[in-house]
Amino acid sequence: MENEAIKFFVNAAQKLNQANKELFKPEEDIVTYLVCKNSQYAVENYLKGYLFKEGIKPNEDETIDSLYEQCKKINKNFENIDLSDFNCKSSRNLETKYCDNVSKVNTCFDAADNLDTFLKREKII
Repeated sequence: MENEAIKFFVNAAQKLNQANKELFKPEEDIVTYLVCKNSQYAVENYLKGYLFKEGIKPNEDETIDSLYEQCKKINKNFENIDLSDFNCKSSRNLETKYCDNVSKVNTCFDAADNLDTFLKREKII
């Protein structure tokens, strides 16, 4: 399961990097949907990676909320990560109306970036 966890962590880092690159463009050139979707995939993959690292194989149809709840049960420090403003809760049900504004997608990116920082600080990745 360790190899699966690594794959999820690598994929998450790549998606976070893609979202970050998009945000460095001039505001009028930013494709907000890409920032939102890549940030969402990063969060989802970081959470799945953590669960795999802990020996838990999540279901394919898990939402970000359910993954997050599982992570908090294992490690109470996950409660320090605020995903409440993260409106894209499932890769199969992306609320595209939310992803149409740079300030809103910045919130999504910040959630993914904070999760990345947390996992590094906890020496999980």
